[in-house]
Amino acid sequence: MRVRLAVALMTVLLLLYVFLAGQRAIVLLASGEPIGVMMGVALIVLPLLALWAIGRELWFGVRAQRLGERLDAEGGLPDEDLPVRPSGRIEREDGDALFPRYRADVEAHPDDWRARYRLGLAYDAAGDRRRAREAIRTAIRLESAERRAV
Repeated sequence: MRVRLAVALMTVLLLLYVFLAGQRAIVLLASGEPIGVMMGVALIVLPLLALWAIGRELWFGVRAQRLGERLDAEGGLPDEDLPVRPSGRIEREDGDALFPRYRADVEAHPDDWRARYRLGLAYDAAGDRRRAREAIRTAIRLESAERRAV
């Protein structure tokens, strides 16, 4: 729940920034000065890029959560009971120990989104966020292709 509130707060702050930057961009564009016009264009383009990036991340989060809920409903989430730090994160060594099992599952079933999602969870437990996101993105693509084929 805290994560959702933080995401909502960041989104509201970004929208406020876009609005205020847009107002300043209009003033700079109306100045007619070449540098002012260039700054005005930048104040339009950069917030639009920020909106695109946060929208992409929010959409990834929604789809990843949906897959996680579906896998949980099927009873397919990992059920290891690992020790955690006070922050709630799994101890890195324990996460590293899980990794070979889930990597072997993906190698045995390369087109199974469930195996890729579990591999993403193992990468996350091992502290490798970049590979975790990559594995979950692949799981999302595979699940979408599976849904379209049905």
